[in-house]
Amino acid sequence: FPFPYTPYLIQERFMAALYAALEAGRVGIFESPTGTGKSLSLICGALSWLRDLEEKKQQEEARLLAQDGKERLDSAEPGGAGICGAAGEPDWVTAFVRKKEERDAMDRLKEEQIKRKKREERLEKIRHNVQLKYAVKRKRSEEDETKRLLQLSKEVLSEGAGEEVLEQLDHNEEELILAEYESDEEKKAVSGLEEDDDDLEEEHVTKIYYCSRTHSQLAQFVREVQKSPFGKDTRLVSLGSRQNLCVNEEVRRLGALQLISDRCMEMQKNKHEKSNEEVEGKKRRVSRTMCPFYSYEQMQFLRDEVLVEVKDIEQLVALGRETKACPYYGSRYAIPAAQLVVLPYQMLLHEPTRSAAGIKLKDQVVIIDEAHNLIDTITCIHSVEVSGSQLCCAHSQLLQYMERYRKRLKAKNLMYIKQILYLLERFVAVLGGKETCSISRDAGTVLKSINDFLFQSRIDNINLFKVQRYCEKSLISRKLFGFMERYGGPATAVKTAKENQKLAGLQNFLLTLQQGSDKAGDPPVEAGDDQLRTASPLMQIEGFLSALTNANQDGRVILNRQGTVGQSSLKFLLLNPAVHFAKVVEECRAVIIAGGTMQPVADFREQLLSRAGVDPARVVEFSCGHVIPPENILPIILCSGPSNQQLEFTYETRDLPQMMDETGRILCNLCNVVPGGVVCFFPSYEYERQVYAHWERTGLLARLAAKKKLFQEPKKANQVEQVLVEYTKCIKRCSQAGGQLTGALLLSVVGGKMSEGINFSDDLGRCVIMVGMPYPNIKSPELQEKMTWLDKTMPRAAGQAPSRVLIENLCMKAVNQSIGRAIRHQKDFASILLLDRRYARPAVFNKLPQWIRERTQVKPAFGSAFAELRKVRTHASYTKTV
Repeated sequence: FPFPYTPYLIQERFMAALYAALEAGRVGIFESPTGTGKSLSLICGALSWLRDLEEKKQQEEARLLAQDGKERLDSAEPGGAGICGAAGEPDWVTAFVRKKEERDAMDRLKEEQIKRKKREERLEKIRHNVQLKYAVKRKRSEEDETKRLLQLSKEVLSEGAGEEVLEQLDHNEEELILAEYESDEEKKAVSGLEEDDDDLEEEHVTKIYYCSRTHSQLAQFVREVQKSPFGKDTRLVSLGSRQNLCVNEEVRRLGALQLISDRCMEMQKNKHEKSNEEVEGKKRRVSRTMCPFYSYEQMQFLRDEVLVEVKDIEQLVALGRETKACPYYGSRYAIPAAQLVVLPYQMLLHEPTRSAAGIKLKDQVVIIDEAHNLIDTITCIHSVEVSGSQLCCAHSQLLQYMERYRKRLKAKNLMYIKQILYLLERFVAVLGGKETCSISRDAGTVLKSINDFLFQSRIDNINLFKVQRYCEKSLISRKLFGFMERYGGPATAVKTAKENQKLAGLQNFLLTLQQGSDKAGDPPVEAGDDQLRTASPLMQIEGFLSALTNANQDGRVILNRQGTVGQSSLKFLLLNPAVHFAKVVEECRAVIIAGGTMQPVADFREQLLSRAGVDPARVVEFSCGHVIPPENILPIILCSGPSNQQLEFTYETRDLPQMMDETGRILCNLCNVVPGGVVCFFPSYEYERQVYAHWERTGLLARLAAKKKLFQEPKKANQVEQVLVEYTKCIKRCSQAGGQLTGALLLSVVGGKMSEGINFSDDLGRCVIMVGMPYPNIKSPELQEKMTWLDKTMPRAAGQAPSRVLIENLCMKAVNQSIGRAIRHQKDFASILLLDRRYARPAVFNKLPQWIRERTQVKPAFGSAFAELRKVRTHASYTKTV
């Protein structure tokens, strides 16, 4: 775009490009730097297209219905039926079939119109009838009071029945017994309440699924929707996990997501099961806890409230508490009628989670924002690691469970449990465990293809698809979790009817391994009792079994053998993320991959879209410049320091004292002329600590502290907020008070807590410094396997091997994210200093964002770069002289 940029112009072009991509059903890669109104452009462009689409559909429906009515009138007249002949069939049969299909289609249209009209009338009534809201709340309060009185009467009646309570303890274990597993065919689980409501059968309207990385980013997007012209009449639903949406304080106190999910599922099951059961010919009442918020009527009311007015997750939770309805399930009930569904993209990219949430992508639109790490996210979601400790723990638990309930379990359940036990034994054996209780001390990492791993483990004769389906349908991990909860922990030996018999064979060996690793000073499975309860090891192993069902060429199994089996691990590494993204692209009408910094985009085209089978003609790219004028940003590639030391921070040279001294001298000079905040990014935490310690020894740290107060990025996430607050206060205090101290210097790490999602706007980031190039560790087995796989499956690009391109792209994506932290709005300005002469290489230089690349200067010597930095003080904020 021509200078000067205006946000309105960029938003207009952005919306037009987005509208065109949605209309044509394209897969779009959209890049729009921060400050260009990306979120607002996504909202307005997408909702404008959706509104136009709905109007076109309604007009077409009206036309078809009018035409159908006219044809029916014509057919009622004598001779009005026009019959067309067809080869091989009588004319009357062909005409009958055609007429029936047309009338069935018309009937479906009429039904959809009736449902849509009912929905709109219901929502309009709720929107304007405040009394209805209070009536529903009052009814809910009366029901709660009735339940409380009934509970009190039950407690009074049960007093004095001590012996019966003692007898009931064993009977309460009935809920831990696996239900009969009749077949491997999947069943459609529908509760009786859901069958009675016609609204849930409503067809999914065309909608937009908007995804981002975190709940805070989603909340920010919802606030943008509320402020947009579409805020009042858009049916928006925010989805989240139980951890974010649960309003049952008893369940929320469990803390961990797995515990919350298990407890929630158990409460649902208790609600739908009969409370009276026959055991040994005696009728006994089983008291089971049910969630008071899982009220179908109240969740339907919450669903309508969600559709009436745009709400973010915090407002949804507050509404759930007010109406005493579950926001987690109430929001899911609202999906069919919603126009805009907002959710974390981990939920959309994982197919089982997507199906469980009721998300249907057929002919819908998906917008994935903050998609710069989309490939890594898909890889992480579908890569699973299980430790030897988890394998030992799961085997011990499952064996105890089977021994206790052997006589109560059906034959098919026993068969599958024995298969799972055998799998766990073979996994332990692969990690070096032996039944003689000796432990393999051969440490090392081995990579295997899926088929080779199955053969080596001697489990190639087991149908993993059936085992994985059994685990999913029987909920065995939840049963096992409840079983171990009852008896105090995973390492507790449960007494069976034969109390004097010891656990035999491998179970003793597995327990010995756990005790032995603790005595040897190895880290325990979990830090404490509370954390120990948060993990369901069998659940993690189910994920590993599911991963093993991937195609042989799409993944690898990493065997990491350490000193003990407990410390060893098995990891499935997904190599081809496109195999899981393909279904999203195939089903959706259009997919938009958007972000502020998407360069380099070759990864998305080649690794994700091409391998997912997307036609190159269907892919469209759109990239716009920044809203700031050219003079507001000064990017410099510095090739040498003040003492003419060449700047090339390779693994071999960056640890040299002269390189660390030169980096310190550069920072000292910059801190003398740059007021406010300076953010310096290092390639790793280890190197940042090493440089800091060296500066402390040589006295450079004291020279820096004379001009800027020093802050270091913490490794713990819960300390980041405190550091940022202190950093901000220091800069504001220095700008107001004056004096020798001119601001603050923040030492941060690429890929750390402050390289993404943090805004160093205005005085918080007047200069961003990148020390070296943050290449990933190429000695990592996972990365080496990924590089080998790319070289085998991808063509060479511009004479470069795909593995080399991957390394450079990973590096530059991290750099682009970090240096983009400083420019956050139209009037912002900052300097960007890249300390490494390798940035000037064409292959690397061209991977910088266009709006930075066009203004970047390459400075062979420090003197000319320093002179340019001094000129930046002509801005209003740079009025001080050195």
